[in-house]
Amino acid sequence: MKVTGTMVNYYIHCKRQCWLFANKINLEDNSEEVRIGKLLHELKTEKAKHKELSIEQVKIDKLTEDYLVEIKKSDADVEAVTWQVLLYLKIIKNKGIERKGKIEFIEKKKQSRKTMTVILTTEQERRLDQMIQQIEQLIAGEEIPAIRHDKKCNKCAYYDYCYI
Repeated sequence: MKVTGTMVNYYIHCKRQCWLFANKINLEDNSEEVRIGKLLHELKTEKAKHKELSIEQVKIDKLTEDYLVEIKKSDADVEAVTWQVLLYLKIIKNKGIERKGKIEFIEKKKQSRKTMTVILTTEQERRLDQMIQQIEQLIAGEEIPAIRHDKKCNKCAYYDYCYI
């Protein structure tokens, strides 16, 4: 199984969520938070000149002359989305397309937007290679990782699975 950007995001955010998602236990369709995020994403990309693009195992929200753009509902886990974008940058770089990354956060309670620029370095590429190996080992394992018991769990699509 190829490691996707979503898996990288979930691996950073929560290894249990990564394992469940990769092993086809998908509870995101039941999550109000996920539905809101998808709706905001659709509205944002509907207005864009550059539509979503699929390359290998990734769906890129927007690819411009200068940037690979990822759109997120909130900045709740900046590190996770940063590594997701770094994976996308590595994949398109391997296809001969070099860009900077731009993450656009559509904050749900505010009308303002926050953007962040990401640049892929050689060290990050090495770290991504290691992370991909770790994710492959994790998702191939028979045991589900332990529950984290973090305040972020309250809004997770997998909350019911983990706690009820």
